[in-house]
Amino acid sequence: MQSNDVVPAWAGALAGAVAGAVALGVAQLVAGVVRPEASPVVAVGGAAVDLAPPSLKEFAISAFGENDKTVLVGGTLAVLAVLAAAVGVLALRRTAYGYAGLAALGVVGLAAVLTRPGAALLDVLPTAVGMAAGAGALRWLVRRARGPGTRTGEFAEATAFGHSPATGSAGTGSAGYGSAGYGSAGTGTAAYGSSGTGSTGTGRAAAGGERPAVMRAGEELRAFDRRSLLTGVAGGVVVAGAGTALGRILAGRQAVDAARSGLALPASATPAAPLPAGVDLGVDGLTPFITKNRDFYRVDTALVVPQVDPRAWRLRIHGMVDRPVEITYAELLRMPLTEADVTLTCVSNEVGGPYAGNARWLGVRMADVLRGAGLQSGADMLLSTSDDGFTCGTPVDVVMDGRAALFAVAMNGEVLPVDHGFPVRQVVPGLYGYVSATKWVVDVKVTRFDRDEAYWTPRGWAARGPIKTQSRIDLPKPDASLAAGPVTIAGVAWAQHTGIDAVEVRVDRGAWRQARLAQVPGPDTWRQWALDWDATPGSHTIEVRATDAAGRTQPEERTPTAPDGATGWHTVTVQVA
Repeated sequence: MQSNDVVPAWAGALAGAVAGAVALGVAQLVAGVVRPEASPVVAVGGAAVDLAPPSLKEFAISAFGENDKTVLVGGTLAVLAVLAAAVGVLALRRTAYGYAGLAALGVVGLAAVLTRPGAALLDVLPTAVGMAAGAGALRWLVRRARGPGTRTGEFAEATAFGHSPATGSAGTGSAGYGSAGYGSAGTGTAAYGSSGTGSTGTGRAAAGGERPAVMRAGEELRAFDRRSLLTGVAGGVVVAGAGTALGRILAGRQAVDAARSGLALPASATPAAPLPAGVDLGVDGLTPFITKNRDFYRVDTALVVPQVDPRAWRLRIHGMVDRPVEITYAELLRMPLTEADVTLTCVSNEVGGPYAGNARWLGVRMADVLRGAGLQSGADMLLSTSDDGFTCGTPVDVVMDGRAALFAVAMNGEVLPVDHGFPVRQVVPGLYGYVSATKWVVDVKVTRFDRDEAYWTPRGWAARGPIKTQSRIDLPKPDASLAAGPVTIAGVAWAQHTGIDAVEVRVDRGAWRQARLAQVPGPDTWRQWALDWDATPGSHTIEVRATDAAGRTQPEERTPTAPDGATGWHTVTVQVA
């Protein structure tokens, strides 16, 4: 049976959007049982990250910072909502069109899921079940919007605004929303719509319109049921929300958090020395020497933070080694642990940017693990892989030269936070994170740079990423309004694994002045610096540059972050009254 409807397009769009939400909520629920990475939203977002050009990624990090993943997920959901709404409008014309639209979206989701690292056939379940639930919800919501139908008699006229019959053999008939019909000897009028003529009479429309469609006998007349639609929408929202929430719980965060909180860290076989007096200059507003875990920057490719149960975690060492090994978390904790103060820096950090942080790490020396596996000559790269499939390539010589390169299990005296790589991550002083700091690490292949590539290398970034000497002005802030008189200019500088030897500051391109330096426990951390300035009224430009312990002074000219880290003097302008 066919139907002629008076359901407005917005109702179809709403039905489609809610059906899409149901599909994603159910998919999230099933992904919580299968694995979180099998969620179609996560897979599509991950594929977008992989396929996006480096310039777009740099823009996202620059514009949104650590919220780049939230923005990406939100954007993905917004696009899906628009597409689902369009599917709902199509479903008003014919339900089969709506099914076809959902199927097309499902194919995109399945393609993204099956092409993610570590994908398995079972990963299709969240998308497949979600699309089936979405199709059912769409059909149900569209039926509720159409309301109950009534059968028509003989021919009647109908317009795009509605379909109301008006017939008569010797009198008048009217349609509240629709068109006028004329019998053999009578007239009919329509409030909205079009007019038609019979054999000897006329029909007229109050507000004009197109030539009416003909509604034939046996067709079904339906009117828009707003109340029924909105109650159905409310139910769909509840289902979508419940599925999403339960899916996240099933994804294992609570279980992993419980396992993490129940762990007791063993004592370090090589504890770090107490921090020397004077590592912190005590300047109010200056970046502290130790970055609290909750304040430590996070830049990575994981849209969903991997939830790795330490009891199931394994670290595989293989490739160019004499004895491939697989280490459990308990076995790793029984190895001699080393404690070290190390500043980490992201290669995406612009000059003066925030993506650097310093912490006290506890872990097993990577060099000890590699020696135990029998490192073969000729190997120059460690291709490490995260639980979510991310890879990075670390130079072997850097790891083996005696510095505190760690498989870290703790950060600032507590078990490694989940967001920062629990249960185990890499920490390598002197290298940008994209070539060294693999979080949630589960696999290390000993190989060569001429044989393997890590995640970022084919995307335009350098294969090796030694950190460049940098300095940053924390005080005063850019465009700050200051009172004339004594002002403290202060910040931090870093050159891991070399160390900072001097920091110089100048105002309005005057003479360079030596800043006073804080103490440091070693060459692997940043260093606070400060300078006293007698500010005079007017606009002033402040510049800073650092020189490392090898005598290298950072250059004036600024370069972008790609392909191997930004350089240049950090500059701020202030107003003094």
